[in-house]
Amino acid sequence: MATPADHGFRMPAEWAPHARTWMAWPCRAEIWGDRIEAARASYADVANAISSVEPVTMVCNPDDVIEASLALGSSVEVMPLEIDDSWLRDSGPIFLLDGQGGMAAAHFRFNAWGGKYTPYDKDAAVAAGIVDRVGVQRFEAPFVLEGGAVTVDGLGTAIVTEECLLNPNRNPGMTKEKVEENLAQWLGITRTIWLPQGYEEDETDGHVDEIAAFAKPGVVLALTTDDKDDANYDVLQDNLDILRSATDATGAALQVVELPQPAARDYPTGGRITLSYANFYLCNGAVIIPGFGQSADDRAYKVFREVYPDRQIIQVPAYDIAWGGGCIHCITQQQPAIG
Repeated sequence: MATPADHGFRMPAEWAPHARTWMAWPCRAEIWGDRIEAARASYADVANAISSVEPVTMVCNPDDVIEASLALGSSVEVMPLEIDDSWLRDSGPIFLLDGQGGMAAAHFRFNAWGGKYTPYDKDAAVAAGIVDRVGVQRFEAPFVLEGGAVTVDGLGTAIVTEECLLNPNRNPGMTKEKVEENLAQWLGITRTIWLPQGYEEDETDGHVDEIAAFAKPGVVLALTTDDKDDANYDVLQDNLDILRSATDATGAALQVVELPQPAARDYPTGGRITLSYANFYLCNGAVIIPGFGQSADDRAYKVFREVYPDRQIIQVPAYDIAWGGGCIHCITQQQPAIG
């Protein structure tokens, strides 16, 4: 089977220029319950913020086109396409560039985070619909991988977690060596940095985009907490140690910038809500960061202001998105610009 690497394609960094951002309109009632309208309003806030700096297309079920169109600004395109859920980072395609003016897309298998939600057949096919609309070559991968499970620097380095990528509910029996081979062949990765675990009770089984992200070449933003009684404390400290001792694909040491962890919040029925400032989105000239209505929002804003002095920092209230199990990065997927 020919892979993207065979044709010279690799995944660019998120800070590379974008042609467009793709999103999907909330629709799975069992996730949101009576909070679905609040979730849709928050998704619209994110889409409208991004559309101020680059084009946005919102995929939505045909029955939701009118509602989505009314909630979204006139600069956001609405594309009817059947979906099961609204986390396009994980179900959508990952776009690739070859550095020679060519673009393609990797379409990974999707099984709703290890079969946690059914049905998911429409989401498993949504990448094909998007790629057909864009009109580029689609490489269909023979294994499960969600976009939120990997962060890359565009130079050959990826950060992932063992908890997610070695989880038997994705690709049973897949070894670490095979995962690295797949990342090399499908995303152009030559150096994989492994973190052991992700965020406590994260239903994605430890997606990296809740705990760490490449911010720019050689720089990683990592979630941390000073509260030694917090269930995430030891995990996040281990991540810091690993990242500070790691080198990227060029052999250079990483600069690690700490992000504060928001104060813990639980669902009324129990279980921790995954609140994280590491779940942000880079777009053309701006950074879209979450706010959760607490004092840590200001501290996080200051960190992003220091890391990105040349970008607009747009903080969007995101608690209603996090209620569904993810945040701003989870609901967005970039289409890079060619050239």
